[in-house]
Amino acid sequence: MDLAQIPVLSLVADSADLPARIGESFRTFGFAMIRDHGIDQSLIDQAWARTEEFFALPVETKQKYFIPGQGGARGYTPFRTEVAKGAKEKDLKEFWHVGRDVPADSPLAASMPPNIWPTEVEGFEETFRELYAQFDEAGAKVLSAIAVDLGLDAGWFDAGIEDGNSVMRLLHYPPVSAESGGAIRAGAHEDINLITLLLGAQEAGLELLSKDGRWLSVAPPEGAIVVNIGDMLQRLTNHVLPSTTHRVRNPEGARAGHSRYSMPFFLHLRSDFRFVTLPECVSDENPDRYPVSITADDYLQERLREIGLKM
Repeated sequence: MDLAQIPVLSLVADSADLPARIGESFRTFGFAMIRDHGIDQSLIDQAWARTEEFFALPVETKQKYFIPGQGGARGYTPFRTEVAKGAKEKDLKEFWHVGRDVPADSPLAASMPPNIWPTEVEGFEETFRELYAQFDEAGAKVLSAIAVDLGLDAGWFDAGIEDGNSVMRLLHYPPVSAESGGAIRAGAHEDINLITLLLGAQEAGLELLSKDGRWLSVAPPEGAIVVNIGDMLQRLTNHVLPSTTHRVRNPEGARAGHSRYSMPFFLHLRSDFRFVTLPECVSDENPDRYPVSITADDYLQERLREIGLKM
């Protein structure tokens, strides 16, 4: 398996030319790698430990935190629930979602239910509230660089992501058995959201589909996060910034007997944000693909139905 030659950029050292460099990486791969992102390593270490502790709980204990009809927005989603768009086999994974809390009387409350927290894992709520906040801050910095690269003001995205419907997902891919059939850990898909920030997993398996049709392995160095474009940003930029297909393949040999954990932060716009294609991304050669405006929540609900999380 060839390795994707994605440059590792610094949110601090590369600040002057970060917009151009991150834009080039996204146009080439749909992915970037970022170090000096400001997310505290000791907090990350705590998060891994508490993630493993939660998923080691009995199935019936985890099931208490599954909320039917909510599309997995908060709490636990059981093993083999989600399916990649267009796929036949459900993914070999289970996950937990942490979202943004908004006041009950907020106009956004209908699309952003309150968080729930497992009482069985000490420090779970404190750890993941803080990690969510740090992801949120890092994501805003990345979006600022993207905005400048697109010819926009550095703060262009700020209003759109204020109280955004962002979700942090704690993912567990259990050991792969012969009974898995044709299913894989995560089928080929594109993310729904604006950008995804991913803490590197201990086990390999993440791959992106290159423009020439090859699957390339994505392996961030220690301390770096992977950032990829989601379909919402692809839509907003009229495909100038592409949402790249990626997957998590099954391990082989002895590694099949090991669990894999990962922690993506899906950075979303406000639910009431209306998509209007950026004029900077429309030209005679690239006419507007999306003349009809819809809200971010309309788009999200449509996609949740496509991947089996909502009926």
